[in-house]
Amino acid sequence: MVRATLLHDPTVEGLDMAIYMDGSASMSDEYENKAKTRSFWEWITSKPPEILPNMVEPQVHWMLEYLATKDRNGLLRVAYWACGEGGSQIEVIGELSGVDAKKNKFPGPIKMGRRTMLVPALKDYVNYMRNQVKEGAKQGCAVIITDGELHDADEVKAYSKQIAADIVGGRLPKMNFVLVGVGKGVNEEQLEEICHAEYPGLGHMWCHRIAEEITEVAQLVAVLVDENMTVAAGGTVYDDRGGVVKVYEARLPAVLEFSVYEGCKSFTLEVSGQKH
Repeated sequence: MVRATLLHDPTVEGLDMAIYMDGSASMSDEYENKAKTRSFWEWITSKPPEILPNMVEPQVHWMLEYLATKDRNGLLRVAYWACGEGGSQIEVIGELSGVDAKKNKFPGPIKMGRRTMLVPALKDYVNYMRNQVKEGAKQGCAVIITDGELHDADEVKAYSKQIAADIVGGRLPKMNFVLVGVGKGVNEEQLEEICHAEYPGLGHMWCHRIAEEITEVAQLVAVLVDENMTVAAGGTVYDDRGGVVKVYEARLPAVLEFSVYEGCKSFTLEVSGQKH
């Protein structure tokens, strides 16, 4: 059985979003504002070097600008996580809008953490969502920026199971988490390990992206896509031999499920006469 999710720009009613930036010491290079290399002429004329934005700031700017269009009121909770001596503190910046995205500076937390503890950030967002439900929120999605070096990965997995159970039990609204790796030292293996988990009655709750590899903004919220969303008015799936494996007549859902012969290496989707 093949299960394929079609990338499109989803709109989710009552969605409440947040951005959490890694505030641990391992991210210090990413928050550093480096000087642009001066030309020979600039050097001999003693022109001061141009200070470039840090690696995190431009990523957060475009994410905030885009994600605000998905949020129910256009305001995102923005905070640093993994702060303080033990890396367990949260420094909340506030609720920011996409309109003012580029006006905001993100130089890093007041006190960077010596350890990278993610569970406190998850608990912060869960508590935030409990309050937002009273204001009309129906679903949540938190984007978590990190270099991927977590010191509480096992605890993250355990707490994720608890969150999933509360969602299935109706005690929490549906929530998703997106880990975005930045910098050269991203531990992608650790990110994948967390994101590949499936939860009974819920499926996947996590996904991960590498910031430098994101080519379309919709990739950031692909985790929100589900089989109830419609992409087009029908379509046909072909295997790599050109055989028809499934026909969607009334609607083409965002999540496709179909069977192919053993050994099939690819498939083609035809929509409105165009093959993809």
